[in-house]
Formats: sequence, structure tokens, C-alpha cells
Amino acid sequence: MGQTNIGAGVIPMEKRELFSRLAAFPPVFVRLDGRSFHRLAETLGLSRPFDGSFSTAMCGVCVALLQDSGLAPAFAYTFSDEISLYFDRLPFDGRVEKIDSVSASYAASALTLALRLEGPVAFDARVITVTPAAAADYLVQRQREAWRNHCNAYCQHALVSDGMSMREAAAALKGMGSAAMHDMMFARGINLARTPAWERRGVLVFRVAVEKEGFNPVTGETVTAIRREISVDRDLPLFSEPAGAALIRSLAGSG
Repeated sequence: MGQTNIGAGVIPMEKRELFSRLAAFPPVFVRLDGRSFHRLAETLGLSRPFDGSFSTAMCGVCVALLQDSGLAPAFAYTFSDEISLYFDRLPFDGRVEKIDSVSASYAASALTLALRLEGPVAFDARVITVTPAAAADYLVQRQREAWRNHCNAYCQHALVSDGMSMREAAAALKGMGSAAMHDMMFARGINLARTPAWERRGVLVFRVAVEKEGFNPVTGETVTAIRREISVDRDLPLFSEPAGAALIRSLAGSG
């Protein structure tokens, strides 16, 4: 009694772990989505339809993921409560379960600190396999989703301001295309194509090479060194247009 039989025919506990051997090969995107962040927005009293302080916090999470997490993604793209991390090299030997869990938990911890939250938050995570060339296609799709999210946020806020409940506003907008939403807001005096770029197109966080002057104490000379710093671009081009496609190719290493 009380003893565990680990003889022949008994499966070791580590082999009972589901998906523990499931691995991905780079490049991949890891997409993180906030769980029930509408409740977080209400708790914090965030400005609607967009809150600059929340966007700044999400950008800070992206910087932390690139710089401090040990995961070392090549770059991050974020809008609303979503972050897409691009990996050209994978940690943990590509183990999907571990990449997902560490990415999501680190992002949640970083956001908790950035917003000084008293309660926990959560992200879910998924791995999307791509090629360097297909990275641009993925980001074009996510940026289009950012535009749809942006249009919906403005329209929903307008309808709620008119007296609708959140549920009624969501029902009124269900099935309405982005063009119709744009026209709806234009009739109210707001041109959605002229709102801040970070609201419409998202934000890109990536490393850039920067020349730094230093002093060589041995030779007594001033020397120039190349350092990699994090850049946060809140004024993005459309990824579907040449300038945007060229930016993504340069970051994803697809020429």
C-alpha cells in the first residue's frame, strides 16, 4: 500500500503530457489576444472609443516581450488587445505548448505591471506557421482587422452615446461593413480615415540598428559602435501598399 509501481508496462508521468512533443519550425507568428478585456476597460474607466494610455501599455508589453522576456521575437504588431509576435528563431526547441504558455503569461504579467492592476488579466495564445514571404500576407490581414475593429469601436461608441445599450449597439452593427460604418460616422462629422494612425493601422515594435559614439580607454579614441534599439512606430503605412510591404520584408528577412 502507498507504493507506486514504476516497473514494466507503467507509463512515466512525463509521457502522459498532452502535446508535450508538438513542435513548430520557424518562422511563425504567435498571436496573443486579451481575454474579456471589455471588462478590464470598464474597470479602469478607459476612454472610448480608444484610450491612448492603454495603447501605450500594450506597446510597453511588446517592448518587454522583445527585450526582456528571453523569448526574443524579431518584431511585434499590436492593435486593440491583440499582439502578434514574429519569430524567425524559436525558443524551447520550438515546443508549441511552452511557447504559447510562456508568451501569454509573460504578456499578462507585463500588462498587469504596466497598468498597475489590482487583479489578474489573461491572454490566450496560438501559433500560426508562415514563410518569410507569407508574413506580409498575415500582417495585411491583421491590419485590415485593425481597421474593422477601429470602425466598429467608433460606431458602437456613437450609438451608445445616443442612448443604446452595448448589446443593442452591437446588434445594430452586426453585419455592417466597414464602408457603411465609415459613412455612418462621416454623417456625424467624423472622418474615420483621419483619426490617429495607431487607431486605424496598429503599432509595430521592432529593433533598429543605431550608431552610438563611445570612448575607448585603451587608445584614448572616440569610436563608433552599432547598437540594436527598440523602435515603436505608431504611424504605419498600409502593409498592402509598397512602402508597408517593403518594411515587413526588411523585418521578416524575405528580401
